[in-house]
Amino acid sequence: MPNIEPAAARRESDTGALDARLREATRVIGDLEARDSLKSQFLSNISHDLRTPLTAIITHAEILRDGILGPVSDRQLESIHSIINGSRQLLGMVGEILTYARGSANQLALDTSELDVRDVLRQLGELNEALCARNGLTLELDASSDVPMVVADREKLTHVLANLLGNAIAFTPGGGRVWVRASVVRENSEPHVLFEVGDTGIGIAPENHDLIFMEFAQVDSSPSRRHHGTGLGLTIARRFVELHGGRIWLTSAPGTGSLFYFTIPVAGKT
Repeated sequence: MPNIEPAAARRESDTGALDARLREATRVIGDLEARDSLKSQFLSNISHDLRTPLTAIITHAEILRDGILGPVSDRQLESIHSIINGSRQLLGMVGEILTYARGSANQLALDTSELDVRDVLRQLGELNEALCARNGLTLELDASSDVPMVVADREKLTHVLANLLGNAIAFTPGGGRVWVRASVVRENSEPHVLFEVGDTGIGIAPENHDLIFMEFAQVDSSPSRRHHGTGLGLTIARRFVELHGGRIWLTSAPGTGSLFYFTIPVAGKT
């Protein structure tokens, strides 16, 4: 008659080992979640703490610019404009970090209302016309006649469009074109507005298409890179689009420009 005690003992030993591994895995996951929570809280706190002095710098520089404290020379005015522009750029980066931290802590919510896509595009054009002209770029904005009113968060929708258009402007050499178009498509039998933000710029290699939507990732991460930022702009854009129940993607290749697409449900997230 076979002796089953060694087999039973092995099974008990294996079960004990699996239980130990499960406990260790649970402990590690809990530790990682705690660290992620601390990271998000740190980013949120430091962002708040940085915004106050940066806002003060901009305010006092604008006081000097406007001559409230007395006349300034042309060279001084040029330096003051550099202070204001640099501080505003840094303030925008701090804002991105704060938005990312809120998203990581699941603190982002939509404030939806019915809005006119054409009005959003018109405002976008007004904010970027001067920059495009300064960079020698042609800006085109167009919404097809059948685009209806949509239920969306105006601030977050504008943020996504401004981020994508800003990237298009930054990565397109003078003499090129950038554009934003809106049309109607159906996804899962429901009407969506399809936004297309395109450019004739340097393009993005296919192997980097997923990378650019990752947190803190940049295609060129070298210290000598021409374009600086947090690496969070497209991460936040994707989060805002997904909050609406839409999706975002791109088509691009080096030297051919880039086309970014995203969809927003016409009737709002269901």
